[in-house]
Amino acid sequence: MAAPSQELLVIRRNHKTGDVSLDPLRWGLIPYWCNDPNGGRKPINAKCETVRDLPTFRDAYRLRRCIVPVDGFFEWKAIKGQKAKQPYAIAMKDGAPFGIAGIWENWKEPASAEWIRTFAVITTDSNELVADIHDRMPVILAPADYARWLSEEPDPVCRQSISDNWLGNLRECLAHLV
Repeated sequence: MAAPSQELLVIRRNHKTGDVSLDPLRWGLIPYWCNDPNGGRKPINAKCETVRDLPTFRDAYRLRRCIVPVDGFFEWKAIKGQKAKQPYAIAMKDGAPFGIAGIWENWKEPASAEWIRTFAVITTDSNELVADIHDRMPVILAPADYARWLSEEPDPVCRQSISDNWLGNLRECLAHLV
């Protein structure tokens, strides 16, 4: 398990060579065009409903998609009358790893001219297993769809099919209190 601003290994495809690689990227997207010397607000999530349209995400969605391999993720449940939220770990019942849809960017840090690679996780409405904990969850890709997600197809996730085709895996998950 990891937290925003940490580096995680993500799977990317080089569209020029076709090579697929596993590379460390920092969680918190900085758009390539960001002029803020500190990298701006660095969103950790992008909603699947708006990722193709919002300026912060649209180029990465079209050209730089990635898969974040995980063995689980956390969602935080608001507890009525309390400031603190309760974390829940969500994973497959059999403990198998799975891939979460993401987008990535290259950003050149102005002071050092160092290239920084960052990513954000794509989220969708929660399914029935996660809805009691949180209203959003990561888009979980079925293994058969990994190649399509990394392909040059400009919009591989259509709104009508996302819950049926891309989230079927989560029906086998188990959420537990951390």
